[in-house]
Amino acid sequence: MYLYGTGGHAKVVIDILESNEIAISGLFDIKEDIHNFLDYQVHAAKDGVLSPLIIAIGDNKSRKKVAHDLLVDFGKAIHSTAIISDRASIGEGSVVMQGAIVQSCAQVGKHCIVNTGAVIDHDCKIEDFVHISPHTTLCGNVNVGEGSWIGAGATIIQGVKIGRWSVIGAGSVVVNDLPDNVLAYGNPCEIVKYLDVK
Repeated sequence: MYLYGTGGHAKVVIDILESNEIAISGLFDIKEDIHNFLDYQVHAAKDGVLSPLIIAIGDNKSRKKVAHDLLVDFGKAIHSTAIISDRASIGEGSVVMQGAIVQSCAQVGKHCIVNTGAVIDHDCKIEDFVHISPHTTLCGNVNVGEGSWIGAGATIIQGVKIGRWSVIGAGSVVVNDLPDNVLAYGNPCEIVKYLDVK
């Protein structure tokens, strides 16, 4: 497996792959002055990348841009302590971290991050490039649109729909649907402003 990126998210992805004894053949980065990262060789991305590859970048927009620019096969990384239902699906390029739970018939899209201790309950649908932060709880049948970021410790009650490219603040309790391109937080969660997403 290869990784793209040498930031904090890459450190966790390396731990996940090592927990499953998956060999890491090297990393790629746009920064040409980085040659070693956690004892793995780093190659200049401008010289081309190899696959299978995981884009180890935490920012959703950046992850999407890299995914669309590269014509390679993508892997996935699921930590050995995560609990994934046999009836759940995890898309290519996605990362599921330590202690996360993905329940029956939940669908996690491509290039998503399901962070430490997050819970995605039955029948949830998580679209591509979403980040579910640490210790977030998505109750049953929650939908999260492409590119949205659910902050740490947030709770989204059953049946709620979150639009595309929205940001939900840490610790929020979401009891109603939220549209695309909003920043929202609080208990109950309310829209604070609309985001200029390009």
